[in-house]
Amino acid sequence: MPEKNKLNSSQWLLIVALIAAAYACYTLITPYINSIVMAFIISLLMFPIHEKLEQKMPSMPNTSALLSCIILTFIVVIPLLLVFTAIVQQGSSFSQDVYRWVSGGGIQEMFSQPWIVKGLDLVNKYLPFDTLEPSEIGQKIAELASTFGSNLVAISATVIGNATNFLLNFGLMLFVLFFLLRDHDKIIAGMRHILPLSRSQEDRLLNEIEQVSKSAVMGSFLTAIAQGFAGGIAMWLSGFPGLFWGTMMGFASFIPVIGTALIWVPACIYLLFIGETGWAIFLLVWSVAIVGSIDNILRPLLMQGSAGMSTLMIFFSLLGGLHVFGLIGLIYGPLIFAITLVLFNMYEEEFKDFLDQQDQR
Repeated sequence: MPEKNKLNSSQWLLIVALIAAAYACYTLITPYINSIVMAFIISLLMFPIHEKLEQKMPSMPNTSALLSCIILTFIVVIPLLLVFTAIVQQGSSFSQDVYRWVSGGGIQEMFSQPWIVKGLDLVNKYLPFDTLEPSEIGQKIAELASTFGSNLVAISATVIGNATNFLLNFGLMLFVLFFLLRDHDKIIAGMRHILPLSRSQEDRLLNEIEQVSKSAVMGSFLTAIAQGFAGGIAMWLSGFPGLFWGTMMGFASFIPVIGTALIWVPACIYLLFIGETGWAIFLLVWSVAIVGSIDNILRPLLMQGSAGMSTLMIFFSLLGGLHVFGLIGLIYGPLIFAITLVLFNMYEEEFKDFLDQQDQR
């Protein structure tokens, strides 16, 4: 008789066939995997709202799931359209203002300031490249401003042209979200039944996936919104289009290490060049003290999760996720790290006696 719990040849064949079939299914859904994953994560965020709708309509699961999807659509799509329209308008207006300022002699006035003249003389004297002339720099800035405006219009046209693709992906996500909300209990029960783990281990694993999915979304996107809002206020007070540059700061906050400095450092240099030294100092202090503290405090706090990931782990999970998966990697990276940590903890508990014996050798 075969030993207890030992797999026979037919069982091994079934496992191999199941793995092959699962891989084939994964290959089929790969083009849509990001929409499916986002639907899963958004279902975790939307579930408290959906649960209240279910309580009011206990006999109408389809209607409550549909209402949850409609609410999400109004929360996401309409604000995005309004913000995008304002960004394009402010960005285009800013590029035109810069071009008019350069064409009207603003660049010559800027380079006539004594400290800039001394700085250029020092650069031309000691640094090993061609002589920098104010007229050439002004021409380059004018070209950049003009190019920026045309590029902004081109980007806008591209985004509008890809609106169909966005709507298809968003519609697919809503379609998946509808079934995830409606059949939440059945899906969780099915996962529990299939996983070859104890109930306590299943609870830990599923809870960790839920916690880290929420914290990754909240940590990345709430930090970006907070930094964009705080940075936008400072940019507006300093004389820049607040909504446009605040939004740019929000996007820049997703970039590890550099982050919002990609926006506010050039802005400070620009203010110095045009003689607005006080506003340049204000923007520098505000960006370091307020915007920087949001990233240093809020992101680790929100992304810590129940796995107790250290700041170093969070950093590499974000950096690696962004590199491997793109923007969605800001969610995938922390999720992969957190699940790995939970599995390591389970391994340590499961093989505790063996590991203790190994330590004593």
